[in-house]
Formats: sequence, structure tokens, C-alpha cells
Amino acid sequence: MTGDMRILVVEDDSKIASFVVKGLRQSGFAVDHCLDGEQALTMARSLTYDVAVVDVMLPKLDGLALVQRLRTDGIRLPVIFLSARAAVEDRIKGLQAGGDDYLTKPFAFSELLARVQALIRRATQSGADPVKLVVGDLVLDLLTRDVTRGSEKIELQAREYGLLEYLMRHPGRVVTKTMIMEHVWDYSFDPQTNVVDVLVHRLRSKVDRDKTLIQTIRGVGYVLRAS
Repeated sequence: MTGDMRILVVEDDSKIASFVVKGLRQSGFAVDHCLDGEQALTMARSLTYDVAVVDVMLPKLDGLALVQRLRTDGIRLPVIFLSARAAVEDRIKGLQAGGDDYLTKPFAFSELLARVQALIRRATQSGADPVKLVVGDLVLDLLTRDVTRGSEKIELQAREYGLLEYLMRHPGRVVTKTMIMEHVWDYSFDPQTNVVDVLVHRLRSKVDRDKTLIQTIRGVGYVLRAS
């Protein structure tokens, strides 16, 4: 798994793709987007994702065939199918092709998000990932998304949560600004921007109280460590 929860969205409808990608990113996920099944197959074979949201009707390689190929390759990536087809037989085809869930269009983003979180919970409980991340007295619960330090609960915005999760998945390891931009924002780092510094400052103001956990490595990046 990559440093934070990463989702692959495979959707050729630009409006739906924009709606889904934007919502997932605002919810703290890192997201990659593909327009067709062949591109998605290549990405799923070369990168690790926590969930894939896949439209059934895709150019080059349709969603059902895409997931069948992934399963043949032994890739157990949890998949939610999106489709305008609501008939029972269509849902059955999706599940038989290797899908884990099936959501019909149009749909509310809140429902899609709940289904994504349910699949992540299922994978977590099966032992694919720890339930909690712990660094010193700082605890991040991957199921509830609660963050506590000692006995104090910390309220974080989506980007702050995404950054903290990324740092806590790499305790003691220096992460550069470029790495943070790629995993939290999903676009190439612009050395002229200070968005990373601003986000780290906001996170520190909430997480680092009496004892500093997030440390700056001058000229390199940041590291999270208990001592």
C-alpha cells in the first residue's frame, strides 16, 4: 500500500469523474483517474490501490473485463462498479466478474463514500492493514478516522488528516515536500508554492502541543517521530 489511502477512479464521463474525484480528494484520499479500461489495467498492475471505483461501460476495455483481468492476475483490489443499469441481472454480472459492490447512477456522493469506507474497513479487518497507526502517544484510527494524542481528541480537516496519515505510515522517515504534494494533492510539486508549509503549520498547531512530533529537516522535508 502507498503512504496514504489511494483510490483509482475509472470513469470516461467527465462530469461524473470530476464529481467523484473532487469529493474523494476533499475527503482526504489520494486519487488517480483513468479514462479507459486499458489504462486502468496498466495502472492497477503497476501501483497499489486501496479501492477502485470502476464504470461498467468503458472504452477499449469495459469495466467487467477489466476486473476479470485483474482477478486473473491475482490482484485482489476491492472494486465498486458504477453503472446506469439497475437490473438485478446486471448487478449479478458485476459481482460475478469479481466486483465487491455495485452502485447505480445517479447516486449521492455520500453513499459512494460510505461504500468506499466499508470496503476499506473490510480489508482492514481481514488483516490487510493495521486498524490503528500509533506514534508515541499519537493514535490515528483508520476505521473511525479519529485522531487522539494522549486523552485528547484532535479535530482535523481532510487535508490535515491525509498529511498526518501519510506521516504516520512512515514514522522516522524523512518525507520531502514533493512526496507530500504527490500523495496529499496528487499533482507535481511547484517549488514556488508554500501550500505544504502552510498545511504542516496547521497540522503542527493541532498535533504538537507540549511535545513536538513533526520535525523539520532543513532543506529536505519533514519527519514524524516520537523522540
